Amino acid sequence: MAKIVMKFGGAALGSTEQIQEAARKAIAEKDKGFDVVVVVAAMGHTVKEMKMMVHQLTDDVSKRELDAVLSTGSQLSSALLAIALQEAGYNAVSLTGWQAGIHTDGMYRHARIDYIDVSRMEEHFTQGQIVVIAGEQGIDEEHNITMLGKGGAETAAVALAVSLEAERVDMYTNVDGVYTADPRYVTNAQKLQEISYDEMLELSNLGSHIIHPRAVELAKKFQMPVIIRSSLVESVGTLLKEEVEMEKNLVVRGVAFESDIIRLTVGYDAFSNASLADIFTVLAENRINVDIIVQAIIDGLKPTVSFSILKEEFAEALRVLEDSKLSLGFSFADFEIGLAKVSIIGSGMASNPGVAARMFDRLRRENVPVKMVSTSEIKVSVVVPQDDMIKAANALHDEFNLEQALYI
Repeated sequence: MAKIVMKFGGAALGSTEQIQEAARKAIAEKDKGFDVVVVVAAMGHTVKEMKMMVHQLTDDVSKRELDAVLSTGSQLSSALLAIALQEAGYNAVSLTGWQAGIHTDGMYRHARIDYIDVSRMEEHFTQGQIVVIAGEQGIDEEHNITMLGKGGAETAAVALAVSLEAERVDMYTNVDGVYTADPRYVTNAQKLQEISYDEMLELSNLGSHIIHPRAVELAKKFQMPVIIRSSLVESVGTLLKEEVEMEKNLVVRGVAFESDIIRLTVGYDAFSNASLADIFTVLAENRINVDIIVQAIIDGLKPTVSFSILKEEFAEALRVLEDSKLSLGFSFADFEIGLAKVSIIGSGMASNPGVAARMFDRLRRENVPVKMVSTSEIKVSVVVPQDDMIKAANALHDEFNLEQALYI
């Protein structure tokens, strides 16, 4: 029997009514003849409450125990959804991450999936059960509960679909698909029927929080179709796939933006002390994501390397750098706040020169200063003052005619 994996985030499970709606959606797929796996995240308010209780007890909680505490959030969601399915007359069972066979490495808070043993899920399918899995978690080789970190439930959903050879993954979110830009802030943003994995990966990395980059990377690697759809209303959604249908001469297909960017600058007394490999290896070992990187080597001035980082990772990045200051050999670290990142994305950019020039010219005409730049084959990102973020996004959406993002 064909299988389908459905994922519901915490925002889609915030009340008993929403849990019942998620159950109805799962039942609809079961009635179509699918074996159904539902992956759920923790309800947002439960996570906040658990963290608050932990920090009332200590400011120095062990990572192992924190993962054990936080794992109960998605376990609660999965059990409640299974109860709702049973009340509707359907055979359902809730499983924790380890019961579902999700095996991970031992990195607490940021674990990665090593493999999934689907044998227990297959047994439940033979009994006609809908399987509801607590996302965001797994178990390491020492049998400790581990949390997958940001995007964990989405990543687990794709990984489960791959392991089960499912037909597709349906990601239920608070939006009805992927838009050319965030419609809450950008006038005339249009919903896309399809988007390539590469374009979605760039959008996700550059500020679109619809689906986590980890999940997109995994879907691309195994060519797993993913549909982004609304948990609130019935909609077709947006299909993620390898190749998309050609649109009306659109070189740029999306604008993404992200606030609270910090530019961190590390300076050296001499060029011989500077090592990009060493500094970014240390940050990577602590799973701190660095984005735009600029190195400045100018005669008469101390060499520096600047990089952008999210506000939420700033404190950890400073701690890591300070702890490694002697081995890295830098003399000072400085930072600038109040920044944002605005990006244009499109697979057609690779074969169309001049896109970046148009972007910079439009920002100049809008009097938006550009502080850092990063490019790839399918995106151009700029760091600008945060106060100019929305103006820049709307200007670029207009510049590249994204209101015409309709299929021919």
